[in-house]
Formats: sequence, C-alpha cells, structure tokens
Amino acid sequence: MSDDEPAENISGGDAGGGQATVFETGQPATRAEAVVNRLGELYWQKTYGGRDAFESLVRTILSQNTSDTASQPAHDSLMERYGSGDLVASLAEADQQRLAETISSAGLYNQKSERIVTIAGRIREQYGSEAAFDEFVREGDADEVRDSLLAYNGVGPKTADCVLLFSGGQDGVFPVDTHVHRIARRIGLAPPDADHETVREHLERDVPGEKCGFGHTAMIQFGREYCSARKPACLDDPEACPMADLCDQVGVDTVGEVVDPSEAAD
Repeated sequence: MSDDEPAENISGGDAGGGQATVFETGQPATRAEAVVNRLGELYWQKTYGGRDAFESLVRTILSQNTSDTASQPAHDSLMERYGSGDLVASLAEADQQRLAETISSAGLYNQKSERIVTIAGRIREQYGSEAAFDEFVREGDADEVRDSLLAYNGVGPKTADCVLLFSGGQDGVFPVDTHVHRIARRIGLAPPDADHETVREHLERDVPGEKCGFGHTAMIQFGREYCSARKPACLDDPEACPMADLCDQVGVDTVGEVVDPSEAAD
C-alpha cells in the first residue's frame, strides 16, 4: 500500500489532500467493505477534509465532463487570476467572458463560467463570504449541506458529495463518478441497472462511513489501472485483476466482449 495519491486524480490527489490513516480491517461485514479493504491494501487508506469549500466546488465544476489533465490547468489559471482575495467575491463580480477565457482548457467553458459566476453570487447573498460558506460546509448537517449544494444549477450529486468529502470531511460520503458507477455494478455491489444515486445508496449503506473517502479515490485509481470501461484487466486474464475473487464480472465476457452492466442484465 502506498500513501502517495496521484495528483491527476482530481477527486483526491493534491486537490483533495487527505491524511494517511490505518483502519482495522478484521472480518468485513459486507462484500463492499471487503472490496474497499482490498483497495486500501492496493493503494492507500486516508481520511479527507479541510480543503476550502468554495474552491473545491469550483474545482469539481471544472472537472465535469472533462479529463483531469484538462481541468487542472483551468483551475490553476482561475486561481492565479481570481484567488488572491475572497474567491466568492472575486468570482461573483467576474466578467463571465473573461472567466470563460481563463478556464477554456476545461471544455464547456462558457457554460461552466456562467454557472460559477451565478453560484458565487448566490453564495455571497446567502453566506456573505467565502469563510462563512466554508464554515457551513464543515460544521453544518451533512444532509442540509448536500441539499443546499444541489439547489445550485450545475451542481449534481457527485459534485455536492465531493465538496462534503474533501472540504467537510464527512464520514459516510461516497461520491459516485463514472468510474465508481461502472465498477460497483461490474463487481456486483449494486444492481446492474442502478443509476448513480442508487449506486451511492448501496455503497454508503454497505461501506463503513470512515472508509468511504478512500474507497472513492482508490476505486477511481483502480478503474484507471485495471477496470477500464472498454478493456478491463480480466478480459484477457481473469487472474490479472487484484479484485478477481470478489468480482461478478457483470458485462464482461471473457471471450472478448465488454458491455455496460445494465445491458448484461437484459
């Protein structure tokens, strides 16, 4: 197990921070916990929290529908231009077209810049400052914080959950991105036809709260290294995957075909 989380994993890495932690594994109560324990052995065990809430929100919006290698430069450019003071105030007053040019590497930059300016304005109206919003995310009730974040146009469940995890440090929050959605259904931790929210409900129910954070970041890394969408490691050799004994291989035909788990259920 390594404590070194790759920076390109924008959900974690340098963006998410995190503190290396050792959890007792013992006998897992569920298969989902067994999977997360294995991921912890393969990659890292960490707790998260303490990142600036509004910056985390902006960072996750920039990462939507784009790669980390594209969104990271956009984040860096945004922070260089607007991050010297109160970021909420700076972006609430930002010229939308200038912001769009600043974050152009992230893709969908016109849409994202409009959303960021609008959300910054609403947060300033509701909380007054970046610091007050940060306090709300860190100290507020998790359900209330999540509902408040979801009320902003352009903030979906994954974005809200990333803010709760990486800023609020909330236990029991397992953000579901495309990697987690695919892997949880392929392994058999959620129904093959489950949507993102159903996958989240299954994982948060079956994984101990304190393990959800590194379960999320390590599962993303596992998806990149072993369980890709089109060519998972088990396709050619079932034993090549470190999760082979825990996986149902839903949608993976070892003679050479891979389909979405929902199609395999038909």
